[in-house]
Amino acid sequence: MDMASHPKPPAPVPDLTGQGQRERWLALALDAAEVNAFYAPDMLTAAIDHLAGNGNVHLIEARDGDMAIGLLPVVCKPRHGRLPIGCVANWMHDHCFFGAPMIRRGHEVAAWRSFLAQLDAAPWARGFLHLEALDAAGANAAALEALCVEQRRGRLEIHRYDRAMLRSDLTGDAYWETQIRSKKRKELRRLQKRLAEMGAVETRQLTDGAELARWCGDFLALEASGWKGQEGTALECKPADAAFFRAACAAAFDAGRLHMLRIDLDDRAIAMLVNFRHGEGAFSFKIAFDETLGRFSPGVLIEIANLNAVQADPTIGWMDSCAAPDHPMIDSLWAERRTIVQYRIALHGAGIARMQRSAAFTLANGVEAIARKLKGQA
Repeated sequence: MDMASHPKPPAPVPDLTGQGQRERWLALALDAAEVNAFYAPDMLTAAIDHLAGNGNVHLIEARDGDMAIGLLPVVCKPRHGRLPIGCVANWMHDHCFFGAPMIRRGHEVAAWRSFLAQLDAAPWARGFLHLEALDAAGANAAALEALCVEQRRGRLEIHRYDRAMLRSDLTGDAYWETQIRSKKRKELRRLQKRLAEMGAVETRQLTDGAELARWCGDFLALEASGWKGQEGTALECKPADAAFFRAACAAAFDAGRLHMLRIDLDDRAIAMLVNFRHGEGAFSFKIAFDETLGRFSPGVLIEIANLNAVQADPTIGWMDSCAAPDHPMIDSLWAERRTIVQYRIALHGAGIARMQRSAAFTLANGVEAIARKLKGQA
């Protein structure tokens, strides 16, 4: 039976070590209608263990009998952007770059029906549901739209942008020749040649689990050596972030989902890149490079190595850059785009809760409309 008929508020930050629960979620991830490495059980577990210290994370599970058909991590927020309006949002911690809930293929509408029914019934769910980082063309967006129409539930798209994506049947060499300007190709070959004159250059992909800890340490140190370290945003700057990174990489490696590359100069890492896979897709997570060698563009060179590795792997159908819009480097290398959207979804309920939620949804939409009009965007 779909849980929509018996909604129960989930417990905050549950223990994920239960064998039955983990088996349900692993089976769900293997049959996901829309893949999301950040919400796959191994990476989500690492995030909850190390990044959910305030106890504000709720895991909403939709089930059909004993079968899990959906998993949506949410948090309660006291503000919505600049507005002093509380709301519920899908959990997008600092190192999560895609927000599609895990939903079993063929159960998309049923899962959303359960998610929304549980939020409608939850006394802790204030305001409305704010959903970030969904694929505009994905299964989640389509199912959510259909359900909102069916239930006459308010739904508003509040932002969208395109980010670089790699999806092509071409070989790495063919993609390189087709999509990258000849002048840029010539310059990059020159940089590769100049770098080789500095010492022994080697590009490697992690395959040996015995090396994982050292590779993670090398990545953390390399990232912290640059501007991110100076600004305090490198993973190594916060013990919880570094612990999450190590735990996520270890769990993903054990699950066969870690894709990690490095370029060494005389056995010293000068550029590294970490991707997480899920199903046929992959998500580019972090990149780090030696900024003292910036004249050789090591960040671009590791991306070229990544392009060749991905296109040579028949099990990877596409890779999401997870980059900001109009990113000058990756946009010049990858030709495809993925449209990312944010939604504001009305929550229902009963009595005072329904009135408060309706007022919050209406107020947020009205303030946003006025702001757009003042900026000449209406």
